[in-house]
Amino acid sequence: MIDKIIFLKFIKFCVVGFSGIFVDFGTTWLLKEKIKINKYLANSSGFILAASSNYLWNRIWTFKSHNTQIGTEYLSFIAISILGLGFNNLIIWFLSDKLKWNFYLSKIIAIGIVTVWNFGMNFLITFHK
Repeated sequence: MIDKIIFLKFIKFCVVGFSGIFVDFGTTWLLKEKIKINKYLANSSGFILAASSNYLWNRIWTFKSHNTQIGTEYLSFIAISILGLGFNNLIIWFLSDKLKWNFYLSKIIAIGIVTVWNFGMNFLITFHK
């Protein structure tokens, strides 16, 4: 059975992640649809901006981190996010390019899968006490 505290942290992580979806999708849409840059570059930019925002909120609210090594903590969070980004783009590529699903539906599915990855790795590594 999942520990109640871990479950609560996961819910908070998801709430923070949900707020990051607006940053991610807004940036992705602006870059892809209006500025017309490559969809993977647009996706990556949106993902990284959202990850940076999510780090701050997760540090403050989800994990209540008091680690004085903020730079190290941030780099750990971003490194995990970048690995997640690789999974994110791979899932989008597979669903969108190979299976011909809608790009944004593929992105939603990728976000769901990568959320579990990001939480687990950040719980175990970045914010482990």
